[in-house]
Amino acid sequence: MTATAPSFPPLLTGRAVREDAFGTAIAMAREGVDGGTVVYVEAPDALEAAIVFAPEVPLSQAAQMLVVCGTGFANALGVLAPPRVALHLEWNGTIRVNGGRCGRLRMAASTSDPGAVPDWLVVGLDLRFVPPPLAPGETPDETGLYAEGCGDLDPPRLLESWTRHMLVWLNRWEEEGPKPLHAEWIGTLYGRGEETTQTLEGRAVSGTLLGTDDAFGLLLRTADGTKLIPLTELLERQTP
Repeated sequence: MTATAPSFPPLLTGRAVREDAFGTAIAMAREGVDGGTVVYVEAPDALEAAIVFAPEVPLSQAAQMLVVCGTGFANALGVLAPPRVALHLEWNGTIRVNGGRCGRLRMAASTSDPGAVPDWLVVGLDLRFVPPPLAPGETPDETGLYAEGCGDLDPPRLLESWTRHMLVWLNRWEEEGPKPLHAEWIGTLYGRGEETTQTLEGRAVSGTLLGTDDAFGLLLRTADGTKLIPLTELLERQTP
């Protein structure tokens, strides 16, 4: 396990904190911290980090940073992990490794209006390296990277790789639009063709997961027909 602080690519600046990278990044964003700030917790067996973005497009487009970050993470783990490690991303941000839940991506923004340009947007990443403890007889759908053959990985190295791959996809998204990102990301989408239940602000929506539209909105086939859930529905609501 390396004790070396992570090194970030140009345009990104690291800020180490003791706890709650996501909440701290939101607080920093509200205070006007620069876009490109990466807030992270120094921990030996978990990766907890958040990236502050300064969007120049409406929230309906800016929310696609969740997919940019997810695709960047999938590429980063694909490079560093053994070939037998399979990663999938649920639409709601859940990260699955070899089928087990291993972490999540989440996001928040300064506004919930899809047509408004947010002052800031934050995407957080939480990832376990060690599975949660089990009581005798329990077999929950939870895992950690070390249990899935990634014993040579450490959080700083994966954080560095994630931010680099994220920037690659951010640049492509800015230059080419969402089409290349969609083509890459859809291959990692977990549960296509299967029944799913999404919980959004306390209400459950169930149906068959068909895929997503071009803006990464979730397409569900329900008893009432096909339902589209915009990506902005995944924003965590913020108190003033």
